[in-house]
Order: sequence, then structure tokens, then C-alpha cells
Amino acid sequence: MAITLVTGESLQGDGNELAHIDLIIGSKSGPVGQAFASALVNETEGHTNLLAVVTPNLPAKPDTIITNKVTIKGEKQAVQLFGPAQAAVSRAVVDSVASGVIPKEIADDLAIIVSVFIHWEANDDKKIYDNNYAAVKDAIANAIKGEPSVAKVIAETPAARHPFASGAEA
Repeated sequence: MAITLVTGESLQGDGNELAHIDLIIGSKSGPVGQAFASALVNETEGHTNLLAVVTPNLPAKPDTIITNKVTIKGEKQAVQLFGPAQAAVSRAVVDSVASGVIPKEIADDLAIIVSVFIHWEANDDKKIYDNNYAAVKDAIANAIKGEPSVAKVIAETPAARHPFASGAEA
């Protein structure tokens, strides 16, 4: 099972601690590997990319980079990204391999880039962890399975309403 590039997305939780995850998974020798290397060496103020580690000196496998969707503005938000969000992402990646969602035999060939949202008013680190863990596991499973299918997207789009569109779609 070779993976060139697959995508996953998941929204979990609510309030300021909701998790919205976008991710890409692919071979280190393909476009995801190139993006992975670029993300690791190209950072800008407020956007610090970091390797996902379960704990220092124990990185997630497949190799995973965490990027932030919004500019980090302060120590509290930075600690939430480097703490509960990073712990959630790395454990969700490792658990996805342990459970067989990501086949163990290709894990070393893959790179994952996970884009994480941390609301500037988030306060509950446990909710940040729980919501990001669930969202990453869901996004990985969807990416590996190729979900949602084109047929599902076409069938469900007419009645779907984006939760943050404030009724603009009506």
C-alpha cells in the first residue's frame, strides 16, 4: 500500500476548546515529504512548526509535524500548542499505527503534517487534549480510507450548512 498524498479533516468538540484538524499523509519521497522538510526549516513569527513527540526523545511514528492554523499570540496559547495539543496529536498518530489504521509496515515511509487550531480564549487543557486526540484519529482514519467519498459529498452538499457561515448559505 503506497500512499502518495491523502488528506483528512475533522472537527470535534465545541466552544473555545474545539479542535479543527486538517492533515496530509504521504510518502517521505513524494510531495508530502518535501512539504514536511520545508515546514521543519521554514517558520515565521507566530507560526512555529514542531515535530510531534509523545515525550522528549520519543517522536511519533510516522514522523509528524504540527503546524498552527492561527497566529500564536502569547505564552498561554503557545504552551497549549506545545503541551496538550502536541500530546494529543502524537498519541493519536501512534495509536493509529498500533490499531492498524496506519499499516505498521509503511509507517517509517510516511510523513504526516497536522494543522491544529488553538482558540485564543481556550482555557481547559483536558478538553484541548481530548478534542484534538479525537479529531486527529478521525482525520487519519478518513484520510487512509479515502473518506468521504465523492458520492457522499455530492449527496450531502445540498442540505449541508457550514457551522461558521452564520447562515450565509441559506
